[in-house]
Amino acid sequence: MWPVLQVALDFMQLKRSTGICQEAVEGGADWIEVGTPLLKSEGTEAIRTFRKLYPGKKIIADTKTMDTGGFEVEIAAKSGADIITILGLADDSTISEAVMAARKYGAEVEIDMINVADKVKRSIEVEKLGVSYICLHMGIDQQMKGDEPPIDTLKKVVESTNIPIAVAGGITAENAGDYVKAGASIVIVGGGITKATDIRASAKALKDAMNGVDVKTDLAKKYSEDNLFEAFSRVSTCNISDAFHKQGIVLGLTPYIKHKQKMIGRALTVQTTNGDWAKPVEAIDHVKKGDVIVVDVGGAPVAVWGELASNSAMIMGANGIVIDGAIRDIDDILDLGFPAFARSCVPNAGEPKGYGGIGIEIKIGGQVVRTGDWIIGDENGLIVVPKEKAVEVANRALAVHENENRTREEIRRGSTLSKVNELCKWEPVK
Repeated sequence: MWPVLQVALDFMQLKRSTGICQEAVEGGADWIEVGTPLLKSEGTEAIRTFRKLYPGKKIIADTKTMDTGGFEVEIAAKSGADIITILGLADDSTISEAVMAARKYGAEVEIDMINVADKVKRSIEVEKLGVSYICLHMGIDQQMKGDEPPIDTLKKVVESTNIPIAVAGGITAENAGDYVKAGASIVIVGGGITKATDIRASAKALKDAMNGVDVKTDLAKKYSEDNLFEAFSRVSTCNISDAFHKQGIVLGLTPYIKHKQKMIGRALTVQTTNGDWAKPVEAIDHVKKGDVIVVDVGGAPVAVWGELASNSAMIMGANGIVIDGAIRDIDDILDLGFPAFARSCVPNAGEPKGYGGIGIEIKIGGQVVRTGDWIIGDENGLIVVPKEKAVEVANRALAVHENENRTREEIRRGSTLSKVNELCKWEPVK
């Protein structure tokens, strides 16, 4: 029977989950996981629902139990769960009680190793306590930070134990085959299936990958520091704002860009005074390929940048210009296709006097910017992402983008935005 594909249903809405699950099963999903968010939002009724819909399928209740193991296993098992998850961080007595309760009610226990420091050691320990499965789980928040998948740890756990090992977290059709080759018996996939517009095809692609077929996909892909430009290129500033909790928004600057054009790059900061274009132009000589020159003029009304500077910056590899102040020659800059954001556009420029500095911390549109921070701009506006948070924000923005794509598909099929999200049900209870 191994390996099996387990679809993780990590939604708030039960009705939405059942529709997505049906397509996943039709595409080849073997086991069905009632995810932790779904259990918390809908309770054990979610387990009962899937038990009735799929009497021949394994139903996993991802309770992530930390205490009262016996009692919570009893609740889930009576509701129809075949497998109940207990955290590896739980006390041995919690796990033992869970195992005994599971045996009493005809269920099994899986240990979730999320945040366990020594996964090999703990796997050996919990196997002796009688659990049926071990899950090596890289949590969603860890994935967003770009942590590496636990392939090496999987191999060590497989060698050290004699029960089936499940893997979860950041698995896509591109890497599922690698986990199977490393010894995984159960491949657990959430977003790599459930965010797809064509869920059947995504589930099938996962099954093909688990059987050795080479599959390419960008769905649910996680990015690292080395490919952030690609990651930010796939999302809008709206996606980034949602993922970044509305932080980093630059206020008051106008985009001078073409339709659907984006500006993405690392900031090269400049500070100058009204009309003094010396430091902004000198910064061009410091540009690294892909940089965005960001100029703090304090909103002053005399231009410090124009077409000649844009032309020069483009040749040096700059990806755009941002000015909290004035710019000119916009018609020619638009013809160049050089992305620009500025507080105002005027015909008059100042003189090169040389005040200010390059590479220093500045503030534009209410946001602090340092050289190396990420600057993303499009027709919706401009956003600053601190370099220390860029990997996590990019991955979370991609998750927002993919969730919107899935919602868009459900609307296309006849639902509405309100119905997809069950807005009335999930308004705050007062």
